[in-house]
Amino acid sequence: MVMQGREQWATRLGFILAAVGSAVGLGNIWRFSYVLGEGGGFAFLIAYIICIFLIGLPVLLAEITVGRKGQSDAIGSFEKIAPGKWWKLGGILGVLSGSLILSFYGVIAGWVFYYVFSYLSGSAGSVEQGGYADYFLGFIGGSGELGGVLGPVFWQLLFMAVVIGVVYFGVKKGIELANRTFMPLLALLVVILAIYGLTMDGAGEAMNFMFSPDFGQLGNMEVWGMAIGQAFFTLSLGMGAMITYASYLPKETKLPSAAGTIVTLDTLFAIFAGLMIFPIVFTFGLDPSAGPELIFITLPEAFGQWGTGGTIFGILFFFLVGIAALSSAISLLEVGVSWAMRKFDWSRRKAALTAGIIIAAFGVPSALSQGGPLSQEILGLSFLDLIDTITDQYTLALGGMITALFVGWGWNKIEVLRETGLQETTIGAIWIWFLRIVAPVGILYIVLNNFYNMFIATEESMSYLIIQMINYFL
Repeated sequence: MVMQGREQWATRLGFILAAVGSAVGLGNIWRFSYVLGEGGGFAFLIAYIICIFLIGLPVLLAEITVGRKGQSDAIGSFEKIAPGKWWKLGGILGVLSGSLILSFYGVIAGWVFYYVFSYLSGSAGSVEQGGYADYFLGFIGGSGELGGVLGPVFWQLLFMAVVIGVVYFGVKKGIELANRTFMPLLALLVVILAIYGLTMDGAGEAMNFMFSPDFGQLGNMEVWGMAIGQAFFTLSLGMGAMITYASYLPKETKLPSAAGTIVTLDTLFAIFAGLMIFPIVFTFGLDPSAGPELIFITLPEAFGQWGTGGTIFGILFFFLVGIAALSSAISLLEVGVSWAMRKFDWSRRKAALTAGIIIAAFGVPSALSQGGPLSQEILGLSFLDLIDTITDQYTLALGGMITALFVGWGWNKIEVLRETGLQETTIGAIWIWFLRIVAPVGILYIVLNNFYNMFIATEESMSYLIIQMINYFL
């Protein structure tokens, strides 16, 4: 224990596994695969890796540094380092983003749990070829065979109950123990499935799609926007997760090597996930840019063509995705729990139950917005997609940008470099320069570009609607 009973990781490896577990989640499998398809394959991969190492890694190290120094939750760490200053807005955005993301993340993870159950029970394996779209849309729309309209809510709440249970038992006995189990199993499964994928007929085409140069797409700013959004989402940046996890670190931990390990393992996992998924896609002549339905419709269609082998692959695949979702969701809930424990002087158990129940309740509208009774659109988006868009395109990036500016400009440079262990070295100077200039400029450009595309450039935008209303009344 440190600093008035604050919990601490049992080992440095425990922190690394938990941080990698936070980074490796649905973003690496469900999200990375479809944005890679939508972004044109290799062009997106290049942009993604550039964003990971020029923006993601510097901001990740900044967040870890703030957390380890502050020894508190995402908001409390800023308040301790810079009391009375507005920098704590970065922590506020982190707690807000983490909670909002978990509200819809739990819904999607609930879909994964449902598929695991369906494959184990034989229901998913018995769907006729070409029927998986109706099967999936029927379930999320509330007309599935299990639970009817409340089916998606049931699986969302079941997933959240597991997450709350892990966080309930604390850092060592809950979060660290779970990730010590989850992460080696996750790595083993993804490597086995990726190796198997590379033996399929479509492996060559998949390799060309992922790794053949297509530099023309690098001039497309939408590709860069998706790349930065994916970098923040997959590394859990701007969510308060890394600040919170780092606050349980002892002072002797080497932060740069920890950050580098997290980024490297997370990136490798995303690439292996692509090697696992795209050979299946190309083997069966499916669409690599199928969008979010790639995991829940496109791949099950492929599994269905294998017979018994496809059912076994489906069980392993969705079990893998479920473990990845759990490891990330645990970190998201811990952000709010850590803040509530300090803010309201609650016990961990009370904070875990209260925060978990509130977030789960806020996620119910997302669960019922995919064809269910709450499917009315807001700005052309379902409730789930709206929350996803707000966090992915705005709050995550802004929270990360504030952290970068704080460490780069608002915190004494000598103290920052001493805290990270970089000292006054060339690498340290480059890191500070990236935090001061490169990361904020890149993030701000993408945020403004997202805002323009959402509210100005399209006829469905809010500005267009406001102008139309003014013209109507005039």
